[in-house]
Amino acid sequence: MEELFEGVKKFTSVHFDEYKNLFNQLSRKQKPHTLFIGCSDSRVVPNLITSTMPGELFIIRNIANIIPKNRESKDFLATTSAIEYAVKVLEVSNIIVCGHSNCGGCNAFYLPEETLAKTPHTKKWIQCSSAVIEKIKKDKETMNDPIKREIATEQMNIVEQINHLLSYPDIEKKYKNNELNIFGWYYIIETGEIYNYNKDKHIFEIIE
Repeated sequence: MEELFEGVKKFTSVHFDEYKNLFNQLSRKQKPHTLFIGCSDSRVVPNLITSTMPGELFIIRNIANIIPKNRESKDFLATTSAIEYAVKVLEVSNIIVCGHSNCGGCNAFYLPEETLAKTPHTKKWIQCSSAVIEKIKKDKETMNDPIKREIATEQMNIVEQINHLLSYPDIEKKYKNNELNIFGWYYIIETGEIYNYNKDKHIFEIIE
């Protein structure tokens, strides 16, 4: 805990002063250009991997960078409401769905029922990606190879979440009118490489 307090002290005495003018400009308004939807994994740091400053990214993070399909509900919808706010109020120009290697959330797709029973909310949440699970399980070669299954699941999950995004009428309309860009990124933790999904070729291509 002490290191967190020391971190705050360093921020206020060093980093804040360095960007004081920027924070003053941001004090009463924000105009981020991009909605970044990523995994909650501690190894994924959106501003670091995109080299962006405060005020540029509106960030949503959750288990396995999942986007529930558009639906009417009386529940409290954290991810859905944040997407709604980013698109309708902040009017972002871009949406990035960013998955990553060694994703614990995607790995949970295949955990046995007795293990998932210990985390009922996680079990419910990953049901949003049931289509991914079904597709992977039909491919016996991929299912029987742990590494191949891991990569295929993580990448397929990114594509599936983009499909979910397009179930939102406002997003679909803006996307079709070229008013909104949507990207699917796959981040390799150990190399720092990021791959962008090419929707025409249906492959992930390294950004270089």
